[in-house]
Amino acid sequence: MLVMGYMSGTSLDGVDVAMIETDGERIAAFGPTALIDFSATERKTIEQATRDALVWDGDGAPPTSFRHAEAVIDDVHLRAGRHAIEQTGRHPDLVGFHGQTLLHRPERALSVQVGDPQALADALGIPVVAQLRQDDLRAGGQGAPLVPAYHAALAEHLGLPRPLAFLNVGGVANLTWVGEDDTLVAFDTGPGNGLIDLLVQARSTGRYDDGGRLAAAGKVDHRVLQTLLSHEHFRARGPKSLDRHDFPLEWTRDHSLEDAAATLTVFTAEAIALAATTLPAPPAMWVVCGGGSHNPTMMRALRERLGHCQTADEIGLRGDFVEAEAMAFLAVRSLLGLPLTYPGTTGVPRPSTGGRLFKPASLPDVQPN
Repeated sequence: MLVMGYMSGTSLDGVDVAMIETDGERIAAFGPTALIDFSATERKTIEQATRDALVWDGDGAPPTSFRHAEAVIDDVHLRAGRHAIEQTGRHPDLVGFHGQTLLHRPERALSVQVGDPQALADALGIPVVAQLRQDDLRAGGQGAPLVPAYHAALAEHLGLPRPLAFLNVGGVANLTWVGEDDTLVAFDTGPGNGLIDLLVQARSTGRYDDGGRLAAAGKVDHRVLQTLLSHEHFRARGPKSLDRHDFPLEWTRDHSLEDAAATLTVFTAEAIALAATTLPAPPAMWVVCGGGSHNPTMMRALRERLGHCQTADEIGLRGDFVEAEAMAFLAVRSLLGLPLTYPGTTGVPRPSTGGRLFKPASLPDVQPN
């Protein structure tokens, strides 16, 4: 099947869209990709909804800002999808839609994503699979990370050495360990770029530490670093997941922007290195995806602590679009009733499928081929 997947991460860069051909078990081919940026106004709308979500925290009626954010998400996803379809000249058979996460509280089986999959299905005229986290949460899992099944398929497709670790450094950082027997272990390691982004946005006109230049010019405060690493998340065994707002910024309030960025960058790398010590066996190779892979200061810190690290782009993958590709892959698995999550990835009691199919009224039932 030709399948289109979307991802709109917590870094709020915009909407990633990617197409792949897959049967839900193997990857046959990679199709076009695109990033549609959020405008400043669109980003502010989503940021307001995220702030409101933290105050609301699942108590009572959702804030009205959720509806405004959903309208933005629906519009930008539709534009991104139409752009990708124009690029390839073909309509995909199926769409995988994640939506925009505003709040993630797995301890209460609560994960809030905005976006209307039915509206997207109707507008594109293509069946959409969405709500990929909720069944896992209801079954007792963390609802994240969702991508490990796709990481395993990538490892098989490229013939990568095992054991292997995929590391996604997005707003939150998460890893997937793929064993020689295809055993999967996955969890959120801690903050990725999210804290650094929030720091830069609060103190400058920028949105992120472009090229890691701020961190490279700063000095790490090891006292603050140890305080951050004392967070209860690092004492818990995986599977475990996070919201990017679970770590406060006030520990760096009295530091220069450069020193704070340096400390938070090393915090991300140290948290990942700490996570690596809990894996069943040391990875022969680390594949780094997400925005952090474009940050030379972050990559240097990771290589110093982990050893053999390569970016996804360096081994021929589309590192910025792996998660969008994964949503396409998971959509087919959902359609076929194949597992999306596993005891070793989210803590769900048994391999679990999930997701819901939203069909445009004008089309017949979608059939896998």
